[in-house]
Amino acid sequence: MTDAASQTAAVVVSALAELADPERVAGSQGFFKTAPGQYGAGDVFIGITVPAQRRVAKLVPSLPLTELDLLLDSEVHEHRLTGLIIAASRFERASIPAAIDESLRADLADWYLATVRRGRVNNWDLVDSSAGVILGGWLFDRPRDVLFELAASPALWERRVAIITTQGFINRGDASTTLELAPLLLGDSEDLMHKAVGWMLRAVGKRVDRELLTDFLDEYAGRMPRTALSYATEHLTPEQRAHYRALPRTPAR
Repeated sequence: MTDAASQTAAVVVSALAELADPERVAGSQGFFKTAPGQYGAGDVFIGITVPAQRRVAKLVPSLPLTELDLLLDSEVHEHRLTGLIIAASRFERASIPAAIDESLRADLADWYLATVRRGRVNNWDLVDSSAGVILGGWLFDRPRDVLFELAASPALWERRVAIITTQGFINRGDASTTLELAPLLLGDSEDLMHKAVGWMLRAVGKRVDRELLTDFLDEYAGRMPRTALSYATEHLTPEQRAHYRALPRTPAR
């Protein structure tokens, strides 16, 4: 299904509706914290697995940005996630060296950033499936000031986009922005940010340079939230983990 007429949000919504499983809904609502006062409050689920959403995304590989907007404006979580899967896949295809499309890459990056800023990339799986691929791919060889703006945002999901975007840099051997952003986020009040910062630091040690991670921990471990420290040290030796976790605790600045 690749002809232009079939590349619509309605096709996606219809295909997802056929896969909806009401028995999965309660579990999804609990897992993504949708109760009042929780980070995903009010999010709506129809009960579809991520692999099934990826299969649906393949039905409309060239979905236009206007149609992607329709999916991202939906109250249904799976509509938004499928839209982001499509956008990330389009960006990856446009980034293949033999067929690179800088115009499309720019359009997708601009669209994504606008979508983030209007609050539609609004749960952790939505961020994690898209930020590193799209913004991480686009900003790798460009100024990254926007990430520091997002990191200072009062919106949780913008801050998470900032740090998770650096996964795209880490995967290409560049830990610099992760190590610049992480200290700015150590005082974050949200556990989801503690997990994200620790995850990206762990990736620095695993994918770039173990010494970069330990140098960071030597300076900041005592100020890191316990969750962030636990994630960051996961692949260190038991002795190293014990050392960093035993350091005196000081408030993050």
